[in-house]
Amino acid sequence: MLDKWLKGADEPDPIRSLGIRPWRPALPPVLAELDPKGPAQAAGLKTDDRLVSLDGVALSDWQQVVDTVRTRPDTKIMLRVERDGAQIDVPVTLAARGESKAPSGYLGAGVKAIDWPPEMIREVSYGPLAAIGEGARRTWTMSVLTLDSLKKMLFGELSVKNLSGPITIAKVAGASAQSGVADFLNFLAYLSISLGVLNLLPIPVLDGGHLLFYLIEWARGRPLSDRVQGWGIQIGISLVVGVMLLALVNDLGRL
Repeated sequence: MLDKWLKGADEPDPIRSLGIRPWRPALPPVLAELDPKGPAQAAGLKTDDRLVSLDGVALSDWQQVVDTVRTRPDTKIMLRVERDGAQIDVPVTLAARGESKAPSGYLGAGVKAIDWPPEMIREVSYGPLAAIGEGARRTWTMSVLTLDSLKKMLFGELSVKNLSGPITIAKVAGASAQSGVADFLNFLAYLSISLGVLNLLPIPVLDGGHLLFYLIEWARGRPLSDRVQGWGIQIGISLVVGVMLLALVNDLGRL
C-alpha cells in the first residue's frame, strides 16, 4: 500500500527504493574536502589525493567508494592513494553513521566536482510577468509541503528526525552559498516560506495563535478570559520550546 510506503523512515529515499538510480557524470575518486573529525582526516588522507583501490579493488568512479563504504561501518579498510605521482597504502578505520538498526559506514571525505556535459544542462528563465506567477506557484507548493510534512510527523508517517535546527540550517546555507548566488537565494526563499507557514500555525505565542484569539473573540463577541489566554500561552511556549529542543538534538546527532 502506498500510504505505508517509507512510513517512519529516518532518511526516506523514494528514488532508490524504487530501484531507480539517477544518472550522474562519472566522478574520478579525487578528494576535495575532508571532515576535520572524520576517519579520512585521522588516517592522514589529504585533499587532491586520488583513490586508486580499496582493499585491492580498483576504483574508477567515486560512486564505487560510496557504495562500498556504506556497507562497512566500524570496519578497517586499506586504501591505495596516488599522491604527488607516488602510490601509498593508507589504512582507514571507517566510522558508523546513523541511529537505525543498520548504520552505514562513514569515511568523512568529499569528492572533487566536475563540469556536467553541455548537452545535459538546461537553462530555464521567465519574463517579469511569468516570474510573478511562477513565484506564487512555488510559494504555494512549498507552503503545502511544509503543512503536509507536519501532518505526517504528527501521525507518525514521517520521522521527527527530519526536523532541523540552527546548526543544520547554517550548514545548508553555507553549502548553498558555495553552489552559487541562485542556489543561496532559493534556500533563503524556502526557509522564509517555511518559517512564515510555521508562524501562522494556531499556536499561542505565534502570530497564528494571536489570530486564533482574535477569531474566537469575533465569534463570541467578547475576548477569552485572562486565565484561559494564560493557559494557552503556557501550552504554546511548551510546544515551541519542545520542538526547538528536538530540532537541536537532531542537529547534534547529525554531527
